[in-house]
Amino acid sequence: MLLRRPPPITAEPGPNTKKIVSWNLLRRTGAAVDCLVALIEQERPDFLLMQEATKEIAALTKRVGGVYAWAQLPGRIHGPAMWSPTPWPNPPEIVTLPPGVLIDRVCQVLDTGEFGVANVHLSHGQVLNRRQLRRIESHLPPRAAVLGDYNIVGPALLPGFRDVGPRRPTHAMVDVLPLRLDRCLVRGLVCHERRVLPRGLSDHHPIVVHLSPAPEGVPSVGRLRGMAEAVGRLRRAGARGASGRRGRPSAKGSETSSQ
Repeated sequence: MLLRRPPPITAEPGPNTKKIVSWNLLRRTGAAVDCLVALIEQERPDFLLMQEATKEIAALTKRVGGVYAWAQLPGRIHGPAMWSPTPWPNPPEIVTLPPGVLIDRVCQVLDTGEFGVANVHLSHGQVLNRRQLRRIESHLPPRAAVLGDYNIVGPALLPGFRDVGPRRPTHAMVDVLPLRLDRCLVRGLVCHERRVLPRGLSDHHPIVVHLSPAPEGVPSVGRLRGMAEAVGRLRRAGARGASGRRGRPSAKGSETSSQ
């Protein structure tokens, strides 16, 4: 019996759909205000989330207007920052995260009135950064998105959230090993579009997502795609098992193995 992939069920983009761009700027040696102005003029985002922003990035509002908030990391020259062309209901909340050995980290959480947005730059420790995600989740409303530089390898393992960000690598470690460090996890939201943009002067690529609240009873494409991928893995595993059984001798003798 063949399992058929269910047709995707999506909510159409509407007036509540928000375009969000997230970019790790690479502190003082990477993307500067001119780069951000060009990005805003090209993409016209509703929210621009930045990691490793320095105090100089505050000049952005003099060039393009809008509202801006920066959360400097303790003892560092950089931190997460948010920009929007229109005022938000309240300034972003600064959430202190479980600290690492070298860097104490914070994140920004903004309640847009329709859903929450968390701007993150997590630690490199693969246990610690998942603990940090759980701390962030406790500050989010039921509908929420968590975007930024996760520094995570493998699944984020945040219960109730789906990874809807681009699947392409966004960073190359020592310019050799491609990694998908910049991600978007959502709860109660639908992702209508996702893209990776050119890297520019940073060592990370910006990512773009279009998000809107998911109507009651309408699952997101991300969940259905994940189910379909799981079914596909089961099919492939079954096919490999059947192939192995066909190659196994029926009488006593040496068994063959494929490499």
